[in-house]
Amino acid sequence: MSSLLLPWLILIPIIGGLFCWLSERISNFLPRWIALLTMVILVSLSLYFWATGNWHNAPNPEVSSALIHGQSKWWMFYFQMSWIPQLGISIHLGMDGLSILLIVLTAILGLLAVLCSWKEINNRVGFFYLNLMWILGGVVGVFIAIDLFLFFLFWETMLIPMFFLIALWGHSGSDGKTRIYAATKFFIFTQTSGLLMLVSIITLALKNYTSTGVMSFDYIQLLGTNLGSLEYVLMLGFFIAFAVKLPVVPLHSWLPDAHAQAPTAGSVDLAGILLKTAAFGVLRFAIPLFPHASIEFAPIAMWLGIISIIYGAILAFQQTDIKRLIAYTSISHMGFILVGIYSGSPLALQGVVIQMIAHGFSAAALFISSGQIYERLHTRDMRLMGGLWSKITYLPAIMLFFNAAALGLPGTGNFVGEFMILIGAFPADKVAVSIAAFGLVLASIYSLSIMQRVFYGTTRGNFHEPIQGLCKRELSMMFLLIILLVLLGVYPQIVLDTSAATMNGVHAWFSPNLVSR
Repeated sequence: MSSLLLPWLILIPIIGGLFCWLSERISNFLPRWIALLTMVILVSLSLYFWATGNWHNAPNPEVSSALIHGQSKWWMFYFQMSWIPQLGISIHLGMDGLSILLIVLTAILGLLAVLCSWKEINNRVGFFYLNLMWILGGVVGVFIAIDLFLFFLFWETMLIPMFFLIALWGHSGSDGKTRIYAATKFFIFTQTSGLLMLVSIITLALKNYTSTGVMSFDYIQLLGTNLGSLEYVLMLGFFIAFAVKLPVVPLHSWLPDAHAQAPTAGSVDLAGILLKTAAFGVLRFAIPLFPHASIEFAPIAMWLGIISIIYGAILAFQQTDIKRLIAYTSISHMGFILVGIYSGSPLALQGVVIQMIAHGFSAAALFISSGQIYERLHTRDMRLMGGLWSKITYLPAIMLFFNAAALGLPGTGNFVGEFMILIGAFPADKVAVSIAAFGLVLASIYSLSIMQRVFYGTTRGNFHEPIQGLCKRELSMMFLLIILLVLLGVYPQIVLDTSAATMNGVHAWFSPNLVSR
C-alpha cells in the first residue's frame, strides 16, 4: 500500500541531526537529548510499520506481474514521487519483510549508539550527533530505496559522515596508527568501490534505454533488461562494491583499522548496521538484477566466504587490541552470511536474516563492552589487562555472555542463524560447508581468549585502585541486548515469518529455470 509515512523514516534522523547541530550553541547537553528523542521516534515508527504490515509481498522473478499489477504486488509499503523525470530518476521507496527487519535493527542500534556516546563525546557534540544521525538516515534510505540512483545517493550519504566520525572523534590505535590514517583508508576503499557500482548502475540504465527507449533507474524496470554478455561484468561491479563493505577477504583491510580508531558509537554503527547494507545490497540488487551471472559466480562467492571465515578467525586470535580482535571476528561472521546467500537454499537464506540481526546485536554489545573497558582503563591493549574479573562489577559476566553468543551458544540468535546457514548450504557444497563448520571451532578459541586475556590471570596493568562498575545507563544497554539475543534464539519464528516471502523470492532467482525476463 502507498504510505506517506515511508519518507519520514529517512527524514526523522536527518532533521534530528540538524537540530542537534544547531542546539550545540545553546548547550553541549541538549544535542544528546535531541538525538535520544530522535531515535526513540525512529524506533517507534519502525515498530509501527512492522506491527501493521502483512509481509507476504516481495520481489520475485515474476517481473511482468509487478509491471501489470503495480507496486502493491511486491511492496507492503511504497512511496513514489517524480524527481528528475528527464533522466528517469524518482524518489521511489519500497518496504518488504527484509527491509523492515533491518530498519528495526538500525533504529535499535542507533538508539544504543546515542546512549553509549553519552559521556564519551565531549567536544563538538552537536556536530558528532549530526554525523551519527545522518549515517542512520542514509542506512535507512539504502534499505528502502528502489530507484538505483537514489540507492547510490544514500549509499554515499552514510559513508561520508562515518569518515568524519572516525577522523574527528576517533582514538589512536594501540599499534600506533592514527585516526586520520584509518578514516582515509576507509574513505578510499569505500569510494573506489562505490565508483565501480555507479559505473555499473549507469551502464545498466543505458543498456535498458537502448532496448526500450525509456530512460529509467527504477528497480522493476531494470529487472527486465536483457544484458547478454555484459551481465557478468556489471554483476562484478555491484559485487565488488558490496564485498568491500561486507567485507570479504582480500578487500577487508580497512575494517580493523576503522574499528580500532573509531569511537564506540562509530564501531556500533559500523559492525552492527553498515556491514549489513552490503549483504542487503547483494540480496536486493546483485542477485535479482544479474541472476544468470550470480548462479555462475555462486561457487566462487561461497569459497570467498569460506576464506573470510577461516582467515578472520585466525587473525582474530593473533590480535592484542581488543577492538581489532572483535573487528576480525566480524569478518569471520560475515563470511557465513556470504556462504548462506550464494548457496541459494531457502533454509540458508532464512538463516542469513537471523545471522545478520544476531551479529548486529552481539557485535554491537562487544564493541560497547570494549568501550566501557577503555573508558575505565584508558587502553585497549589486552597485554596490559588481566585479572579484572573481580575488579569491574557486572561487566565480566556480561561480556562472557556476549562472547558465548558470538561463538554460537544455543539459546541465542547466533546459534540459530549459523545452524540454519550450515544445514541449508550443505547440499550446495559439502566440502566448503564442512570447512565453514570448522570456523565455529576457531570462534570458540578467539572468543574465550578474550575472556582469558582480559579478565583472568594476573593483573598486568596499573589497576590496583578501585575501578568503577557499570552505571544504570550502561547496564540498561547491555540487558536490552541480552534480552533481544535470547528472544531471537528461543523464538526466531516472528523474524522468519516476516522475511519468508523476500527470501523465497531471492531463492527463486537461483532457480535453474528462471522465469522469462
